[in-house]
Amino acid sequence: MVDVAREAGCSQATVSFVLNGADGVKISPETRERVLKVARAMGYTASTFRALEQPQVQVSATPGAIGFLVDQLATSPEAAIAIDSAHQEAWRTGRMLVSAQTGSDAVMEPTAIETLLSLGVSSMIYMTIITRELQAHPMLYELDIPVVLLNCYTQDHAFASVIPSEIAGGQAATRHLIEQGHRRIGTIIGEMWMDAASSRLEGYRRALATADIPFDPNLVVQGDWSTTGGYEATRSLLTLKHPPTAIFCQNDRTALGCYDALREAGLVVPGDVSVVGYDDEEISRHLRPRLTTCVLPHRAMGRWAIEHLQEYEGKPRERQHYPITKIECSLVPRESVAPPSS
Repeated sequence: MVDVAREAGCSQATVSFVLNGADGVKISPETRERVLKVARAMGYTASTFRALEQPQVQVSATPGAIGFLVDQLATSPEAAIAIDSAHQEAWRTGRMLVSAQTGSDAVMEPTAIETLLSLGVSSMIYMTIITRELQAHPMLYELDIPVVLLNCYTQDHAFASVIPSEIAGGQAATRHLIEQGHRRIGTIIGEMWMDAASSRLEGYRRALATADIPFDPNLVVQGDWSTTGGYEATRSLLTLKHPPTAIFCQNDRTALGCYDALREAGLVVPGDVSVVGYDDEEISRHLRPRLTTCVLPHRAMGRWAIEHLQEYEGKPRERQHYPITKIECSLVPRESVAPPSS
């Protein structure tokens, strides 16, 4: 929707209303047609557009809403993206999504669960804003309705769960730089207590090992996911006797700071130093040059959660060992990577 909005010269909200066929919204026929034309030209010709071109069929609501618990709605967009994706997938089957924030509070979390149950939810999704192992509240184990975990998992595998394939993502980002001919690749990591940081670093190390490139701890610099952290870490990398020819920033905000530090040092991206980010936030499309990055697949994860609830609903809840599903963090190549200059 961001890409379509930019090409069509309108807001993302306008694109959303047009593609979802929203009633009661005053969008001119000219704007509506322009959005659809741009979307088709960009290759978005899936069921959304077939549905818009066909007579609208009234769908009666299916009994039982879906409860969506999230530990916190942070300023980062991941939770909103996952909720929106789950909402759209649920709505497609005529069902409502009812969400509540728990704050991981020992008192408020069971209250939130009870409130959703009182509203008649027939299944539940539990999401964490940070990919992590969940110490699930005992109430979740006692529920007779299906429960799936989004962006988290339990050590006992008592619930079906889905998380990003972070190791593979870190490996793909680093491998892309290696394929362009880089051998001295720095990386700016996030806070290591988070699964995402440790997994992306593991992917970086695996890519180096596969290419027979020795791991150099001097090329691994601590960051904190912030723009300022990326700026300071890049300045540190540039002080090395042999600075890197490429830098893997483990999120896009870090990459923004990296760009600033390289520009301040008189270096050009990608002519002097190539840069790869992670998350595919909107800022990645507006940096110059546009940032090569990896998608954090919260939209796909939201769809997965709804689809798997549909598989389990109407069946007795089984106490079994569920696998953890990992969804690919695919690489999005743009203009911030090129072969090394020397």
